[in-house]
Amino acid sequence: MAKTKEQTLAWLRTVSGELSTATIKRLDETLPWYGDMPPGRRSAVGLVAQAGIKSFISWYDDPTTTPWIAADVFGSAPRELLRSVSLQQTLQLIRVVVEVVEQRIANGDQDLREAILLYSREIAFASADVYARAAEARGLWDARLEALVVDSILSGEYDDELPSRIAALGWHGHGEVSVLVGTTPRMLDVDQLRRTARHLQADVLIGVQGGRLVLVIGRSQPAAGAPDDEDITPTAPAPVLSFMEIAKALEPGFGPGHLVLGHEVPSLVDASRSAKAALAGFAVAKSWRNAPRPVYADDLLPERALAGDPLARSTLVNRVYRPLQDQSPELMTTLWCYLDNGRSLEGTARELFVHPNTVRYRLKRVSQVIGWDATGAREALILQSALILGSMNEPDPGSRRR
Repeated sequence: MAKTKEQTLAWLRTVSGELSTATIKRLDETLPWYGDMPPGRRSAVGLVAQAGIKSFISWYDDPTTTPWIAADVFGSAPRELLRSVSLQQTLQLIRVVVEVVEQRIANGDQDLREAILLYSREIAFASADVYARAAEARGLWDARLEALVVDSILSGEYDDELPSRIAALGWHGHGEVSVLVGTTPRMLDVDQLRRTARHLQADVLIGVQGGRLVLVIGRSQPAAGAPDDEDITPTAPAPVLSFMEIAKALEPGFGPGHLVLGHEVPSLVDASRSAKAALAGFAVAKSWRNAPRPVYADDLLPERALAGDPLARSTLVNRVYRPLQDQSPELMTTLWCYLDNGRSLEGTARELFVHPNTVRYRLKRVSQVIGWDATGAREALILQSALILGSMNEPDPGSRRR
């Protein structure tokens, strides 16, 4: 004789404890990941299984409670359980619970069997929804945290929590860091920027500052084992790319306009210096008519100095004026004369009463000392700006005379 629904509900409530115990035993026997969990996590998974059985009984009593299934089942679990148990493992858990219940009611009526199948489908969809919402919340939280970290780097206002925030973002960068600044595209594809960076064995922190897109770039080591992106196939170790090469590969992800790369700094906590240089260069890049894309911030030192950037002024003096002053007075004098004579070897030789080959030799020595070649038009502008700024701070105006 078939049971009434009320009788079935009463029976289900009577055996719910037995079903929970059998489910926990089956989990331990059939799911290796469950047995490998620490006791606290195993207990939480057990609570979820028990809640699933109780939720089924409530749902069987009133199927209109379907929208609340996810809250009923996962409400008893600690928040960190969603981060330690994958969606696949959750579906395995559901299958075990359903199998245990089905075996217990093997001789039950057909209506109860159909109810179990329907409920298992609903709880599977509900589980997927829970994980999707958790992933979305995690993504929003990561985006806010990343924006906070980038803001701290741009402002240079660090606190003791910055390293932990960087670690929470899963930053894989190590060693030197450089900051890239450009315009924000109309449709920003953050995922594509990250994929491109991973292909280049780099990691990026991404921040949007109104119309500016800021990338903090660091080199990263690929994780051991499987590649971290399905588009990446294991290959032989790639050569270490310069930050300029990485910036060129990331360039399509920016909007139109200038793209400025700050100088390398030793680590992420020093990135503020690179960011300040990149931002200052981005602000004046339009004044260089033929500026490449991307361009080094240090290639915009004259424009930055004219705009009042103290970092650019000190960089020019310390990298050009002081080394030449310390190296040799004749190198400084030769460079002054060469630039004042419109980069004419003959005019410089006449003023200095030396052979043009002597001028060539001294200019080559200048290039070896400071790293810039005075015979190039752009570099000549950089060097002349450095000489002007350096001489402005000299107490004796005659210190640069022959």
